[in-house]
Amino acid sequence: MSEEKKYTDSGIEINKVYDTHAASYSPMNEKPGEAPFTRGIQPDMYRGKLWTMRQYAGFSTAEESNKRYHYLLSQGVSGLSVAFDLPTQIGYDSDHPLADGEVGKVGVAIDSLVDMQTLFHGIKLEDVSTSMTINSTGYILLAFYIALAKQQGADLKKISGTIQNDILKEYAARGTYIYPPRPSMKIITDIFEYCNTEVPKWNTISISGYHIREAGSTAAQELAFTLANGKAYCEAAIAKGLDINQFGQRLSFFFNAHNNFFEEIAKFRAARRMWAKITKDLGATDARAQMLRFHTQTGGSTLTAQQPQNNIVRVSLQAMAAVLGGTQSLHTNGFDEALSLPTADAAKLALRTQQVIGFESGVTETVDPMAGSYFVEQMTDQLEEKAWQYIMYIDSIGGAVSAVEKGFIQDEIAKASYDFQKKMELGQKVIVGVNKFVEPERNDTEILRIDDSIRALQTAKLTKLRAERNVEEVSKTLKALKEATVDGKNIMPFVVNAVEAYCTLGEVADVLRGIYGEYQG
Repeated sequence: MSEEKKYTDSGIEINKVYDTHAASYSPMNEKPGEAPFTRGIQPDMYRGKLWTMRQYAGFSTAEESNKRYHYLLSQGVSGLSVAFDLPTQIGYDSDHPLADGEVGKVGVAIDSLVDMQTLFHGIKLEDVSTSMTINSTGYILLAFYIALAKQQGADLKKISGTIQNDILKEYAARGTYIYPPRPSMKIITDIFEYCNTEVPKWNTISISGYHIREAGSTAAQELAFTLANGKAYCEAAIAKGLDINQFGQRLSFFFNAHNNFFEEIAKFRAARRMWAKITKDLGATDARAQMLRFHTQTGGSTLTAQQPQNNIVRVSLQAMAAVLGGTQSLHTNGFDEALSLPTADAAKLALRTQQVIGFESGVTETVDPMAGSYFVEQMTDQLEEKAWQYIMYIDSIGGAVSAVEKGFIQDEIAKASYDFQKKMELGQKVIVGVNKFVEPERNDTEILRIDDSIRALQTAKLTKLRAERNVEEVSKTLKALKEATVDGKNIMPFVVNAVEAYCTLGEVADVLRGIYGEYQG
């Protein structure tokens, strides 16, 4: 009687036993910190410095989010990560009719430089690294941040952080886009060029596999589509005349950590190896431009509303996989996030999960502890092979931008998501507390509720701002931005000037809407 075959979610068959006779096994001779960086980008990894514990937070008003940031800093976070509400993400002020019902709900509402001032009140931008999960309006939020740093008297050469700024995955997986793909790519390369001289320590993009995975992709698809997008950004920047050895050092990545422990570790190792080859083939000769540096967030889509405390275990396993895979920074989800934005207690427990792994588990005391595992090494090779097959096909149809325009990436993610859901509903994929070990539902978990009155508060702020600002300066800077956009100039200096004149996010976004139009999908 033959045994039932086992597979990862990417369709890779799992052998009963792995040993030196495994098909692709070869001794691990590569050193950590050396190209192609399979074993990590630093020779000493966490023995020298732990990953940045960067908890994602932002909700309601700038005032409320500021309180949460001060709380997290007091609890030991080493970097901030800002979540923005939906109107901010798609370029609408809080008083816009389309913002109704969404203000402050999935992140913080930021309408102007005034809100940014409030968001970071009491926090010196020179002293903290800030990641901002923002894409279509990333150029505006970066301008707000730079303007605030200037007001604080900060040395712009020293401020550090990241804007996500990855528009290709928005078309493929998430949907918070405004402008069509090709103008959006122009904005992104403008940011690359501007930051290279003005804010050289800023990571200009966080190429995101996270949302591709959240939309239902497999690990292999997350790896392939993310790196294909990264390749497209590099090609666009090179076409603009930028040097990959310079801008390549400021690229970062953002991956998901799901439940298949060993597949996730292998995914991170394969990603570094593949990116080193991609950048080398594009002309990168500086090792730092070949390094794949990445942030990880535990899998939001793996969290269940049923028996939510089970999520504590899921998050712990996912976080451990990210650490064993060599992440540079990490966000651990609150166990209650299938129900609402995390409460303060849930956010603290999520942070403590990282701290226990970092300071108590012992996994940080040696570099790449999974190296030489017959299973992990072969899984790394197999994931890499699957991902290259996808990338080769994407290249054959014109690259990632064309693949998005043709709907290929969207279709592949949709198929994978459907297959997973079908397996779960048939009981072929066990989700504890959902389709096995089920209990009667309880509603005793405390959740964070966002009051609908926030829109009124933000509207009042906007009314006050528009009454007090210099109307002539607003008109002048918006006109200059329009002219620069039409002329094909780098828009970033003009956007910074506009937000310093207290133009709102919606006003700036609308200037480009009027020129580029909106993408209809």
